[in-house]
Amino acid sequence: MNIINQIDPEVSDPALVARAQAGELDAFEALANRYEQRVYALALRMLRHQQDAEDVTQQTFLSALEHLGGFRGDASFATWLLRIASHAALKVIRKQKGLDTISLEEATEEADGYDTIPHPEYIADWRHSPEQLVQQHEIQRLLDEALAKLDEKHRLVFLLRDVEGLSVRETAETLGLSEANTKVRLLRARLQLREQLTRTLGDPERRVVRVPHNH
Repeated sequence: MNIINQIDPEVSDPALVARAQAGELDAFEALANRYEQRVYALALRMLRHQQDAEDVTQQTFLSALEHLGGFRGDASFATWLLRIASHAALKVIRKQKGLDTISLEEATEEADGYDTIPHPEYIADWRHSPEQLVQQHEIQRLLDEALAKLDEKHRLVFLLRDVEGLSVRETAETLGLSEANTKVRLLRARLQLREQLTRTLGDPERRVVRVPHNH
């Protein structure tokens, strides 16, 4: 019988972390079992390559185990773990781009500003926002396809902030961005996703197609 099954699934993360920090490997295995799919899903969305996502998932838990003694609970265990996963995935991205020593912000064009945010071409009322829709299984495929169409810098901000629930500060620190730039990229991502998904999910009776005009 697998010993991990003896751990009550209702045991809280802090309790499992405390037991794992005391040397109880089964408690860490329970945490890994609890978050493995979530870490893998994040890595896959960031990297869009199954083998890379699997490697990052494995590296995340190895790194978490190695540094577990330094976890002080300033953030939730889930947030701490997802930040480790994000850093591991970003290392893969930077290596692929030959950007091992610079941040994503330095590697892209100049910082975004609110004056660069485009007006939507297609508008319709929704019941839910894109970040709420990510929780609904029946449209997961549509959202994943829309996310894949976003450029990398906007997709990563949206994934960390709206999908995984990191704060703006945590997202900025993880990606090596300023908080101001993070907010602008997040807004751009939300608007782009909304417009893409509105074509499928919007109410056609209340749609408005923007007509170009001279200022």
